[in-house]
Amino acid sequence: MDWFIIGTAGHVDHGKTQLVKALTGQDTDRLKEEKKRGISIELGFASLKLPKGDNAAIIDVPGHERFIKQMLAGVAGIDMVLLIIAADEGIMPQTREHMEIIKLLRIKKGLTVITKIDLVDDEWLELIEEDIREFIKGTVLAHGPILKVSALKNQGIDNLINEIQKLAEADTDHHRQGQLRLPIDRSFVLSGFGTVVTGTLWSGEVKTGDIVEIQPIGKKSRVRGIQVHGHSQQSAKPGQRVALNLSDVEVDEVPRGSSVVFAGAYAPSYILDAKLQLIESAAKPLKQRQRVRVHLGTSEKLARINLLNCDELAPGEETYVQLQMEEPLIAQRGDRFVIRSYSPMFTIGGGTILEPYGEKLKRFQDEVIETLQIKEENNPGDLIIYTLDKIKDKLLTIDDLAGQINLGTNLVRDYVDKMEGILSAEGEGNKYIIGQKTYEKWLAALCKELEAYHGKYPLRSGLDKEEARSKLFPRFSIKEFNLLLGTWQKEGRIKTIGAHIYLPDFMPALDEKTKQLIGLIEDVFLKSGFQPPAFEETFQKVKAPAAQREEILKYMVGQGILVKVAENMYFHIKTIEKAKALLKEGFAQKEAMALSDIRDLFDSSRKYVLPLLEYFDAQKFTKRVEDKRVLFKKD
Repeated sequence: MDWFIIGTAGHVDHGKTQLVKALTGQDTDRLKEEKKRGISIELGFASLKLPKGDNAAIIDVPGHERFIKQMLAGVAGIDMVLLIIAADEGIMPQTREHMEIIKLLRIKKGLTVITKIDLVDDEWLELIEEDIREFIKGTVLAHGPILKVSALKNQGIDNLINEIQKLAEADTDHHRQGQLRLPIDRSFVLSGFGTVVTGTLWSGEVKTGDIVEIQPIGKKSRVRGIQVHGHSQQSAKPGQRVALNLSDVEVDEVPRGSSVVFAGAYAPSYILDAKLQLIESAAKPLKQRQRVRVHLGTSEKLARINLLNCDELAPGEETYVQLQMEEPLIAQRGDRFVIRSYSPMFTIGGGTILEPYGEKLKRFQDEVIETLQIKEENNPGDLIIYTLDKIKDKLLTIDDLAGQINLGTNLVRDYVDKMEGILSAEGEGNKYIIGQKTYEKWLAALCKELEAYHGKYPLRSGLDKEEARSKLFPRFSIKEFNLLLGTWQKEGRIKTIGAHIYLPDFMPALDEKTKQLIGLIEDVFLKSGFQPPAFEETFQKVKAPAAQREEILKYMVGQGILVKVAENMYFHIKTIEKAKALLKEGFAQKEAMALSDIRDLFDSSRKYVLPLLEYFDAQKFTKRVEDKRVLFKKD
């Protein structure tokens, strides 16, 4: 069941809370200080049943200048706004600032309400209405009715409810898709339950028992209970007013401005690319590196503004910027934000987040501006290519990609299926999407590394897979890296043998002298049979140069000439095969043989036979049963 979220806006003491009480029968002034002072300090909430059965929730926001940040937290995620202006005072300073915020956040629906009409005569009311019509020109409220009410005398309340019903009916798709995201606007401790957080669920679905993450601190928690608009539920959906009872988290770890998300869905942002507009009524231009307060969702954070294409931004103008945060926040592409001056605090501008995970950009660069224009235009195809091309060392699924560009999974899948320049790789139940440029860049990096490795170690079979992964692609899992290697091998771009990677045309290079040394070493191991010498001893015997010893050993093992049975113990491959044949003959006569039997069979000693048998056990050729060996049989 979706809910229609309504936010109030307007100057202090213009009757917002009294109007909400007349509409819903609920008093949103819940704090003692609010009762005492007669103004709203914190956010208040009330539910409203509309005539045709639709559910609405009203967020009563403070009007006083000192509490604008609470107002900004309240209007985050609303579907419509009620701009409230008292008949006896008309348009006041916070009326204007709230209207600027409405415009900056691009709230798409709203109604203008004149309150306290019982305090003025008709002539004065007519003058106030004319002023208001001029004031709302060019805004979302311009084409709607101006409703006149008296909450005290219950005048015009039914008409206002009917107009709200009309907007609710016209609102067919007002909530966001995407990963779970609940910006917290209030947190408290409830006796017997523990920490509770509240907010309007922006996107995703949350269920009782879900493991969630508190960002930006990254604290894990479990959802113990859920209330939706005051009623216990097993789950909550986008657009609903939600209270979550969280376990394993202290109330001071979830202040306003935090977000409840699923692990890995969002990361804290420190640099954000954005399109910023300075309001026309701003007192002065915005300077490069000016310190401001950034309001996004329910959060307020300090930041420096990096103007990317100018040295100052004049009132009424807009430009591309980077928000360089002093503290991290959670953001997503397409989020609207508001900025206020550091001191004194006034609303001076706002805009749209184009990239939540920005990298420091150079100013006055055409390429930088062109990239930001692509992000601003929000063309799905361009965004997909841009996102895939900028990936450094990470594989993305369709869901990952959709989350990064803030578009629906089905829409992204449709685009990917039709677009050129996009490759896919499947494995372990996942389908990964890779941009052609990124794919070739990754392959080129690996081939360059292999070329350098072959040049440095011409006798080795190739580069160790794990060494390559940790050096070039540290964020890939082993499975993901092997998936890529398999794809490149199918294309003939690389080759792999066991744990090694090499270029397709690479062959270990042996000069004549090295060939002779290897022949001598091989002959020593063949003649020693089941009592092989230590490798260092063999090197000394054939007078191999010390600098070549390790390379020759790795070459002979890599080529399968020698087999490593234990630490510093190697057998010739022909000796290994001879051992297998002798064991098969022995087991044909005896189903099980003791170590002493096999020692006699090999005409060797325990020093060599025991490691050899343990090697065969590991290879699943033999199997130890108590103190004897039998041939390994598959079940």
